[in-house]
Amino acid sequence: MTVEDMKHKKIGVLMGGLSAEREVSLSSGQAVLRALNSLGYRAVGIDVGRDLAGRVAAEGIEIAFIALHGRFGEDGSVQGLLELMGIPYTGSGVLASALAINKIFSKTVFSAAGLSVAPYQVLRRGEPLNLSFPLPVVVKPSQEGSSVGVSIVKELSQMAAALEEAFKYDSEILVETFIAGREVQVGILDGRALGAIEIVPKREFYDFEAKYTAGMAEHILPARLPEATYEKVLRAGEKAHACLACDCYSRGDFLVTESGDCYILEVNTLPGMTDLSLLPEIAGGAGISFQYLVEKIVLSASLKI
Repeated sequence: MTVEDMKHKKIGVLMGGLSAEREVSLSSGQAVLRALNSLGYRAVGIDVGRDLAGRVAAEGIEIAFIALHGRFGEDGSVQGLLELMGIPYTGSGVLASALAINKIFSKTVFSAAGLSVAPYQVLRRGEPLNLSFPLPVVVKPSQEGSSVGVSIVKELSQMAAALEEAFKYDSEILVETFIAGREVQVGILDGRALGAIEIVPKREFYDFEAKYTAGMAEHILPARLPEATYEKVLRAGEKAHACLACDCYSRGDFLVTESGDCYILEVNTLPGMTDLSLLPEIAGGAGISFQYLVEKIVLSASLKI
């Protein structure tokens, strides 16, 4: 869709939502809304609840910019609703969204595509844990983002608390081998890698607090990697985006070891758009302003089915 066509449409910026990442989504949505309005688009904010269909219809929304994070927003549910209503939307479609948010299914797809994933086990509520690899391990819910419910377990005495924390958010969790490496994120726009940023958290790992509290993590752009490894992680980011059939933009999260191995952790189909978010920072390093990034995304809005 052209800029002229889009400026005649009423755009709803969907934010907030029902997930554990609600507050982050509100920040992303407000930033997107300000950018769209400053560019002359007719955009309004919609705080997403279970009455979303009625709100969208009542507001006369013609295009949806999805600034939601986590469940009931990033998992394909809102995308499916918008498909049913015939409202073009930003980001990935139903299948890609559902695959990406589910770490179990996405790991299966990543492995089939030749990407490296950390050894892991799936544990369902009520099942006994019989680890097939040594500590330390990472315990995480299968369908949450922003490191919600994630713990690093170095001693067996920590395991029960870690499992309890992860099961607060999901009935199915993962226990992964801990991979020592640099935390590197790859920003993707239109299927191409914009660059890779390295995160050095001031906490044990890049958890929720480190992600959304100013000064709690150092961002290094470009990531401090040998040239060959840097190119390798960029290509891996593009492959991860493509193998899940993502649309327009995403952010791939990796651990990169000293030996140059790149382990994919996950793909975020609706990466954060806050002041501390990584995709806008990576885009900025590639000469793309926040406003241009938002405009590029909204112009890609479509029905995927």
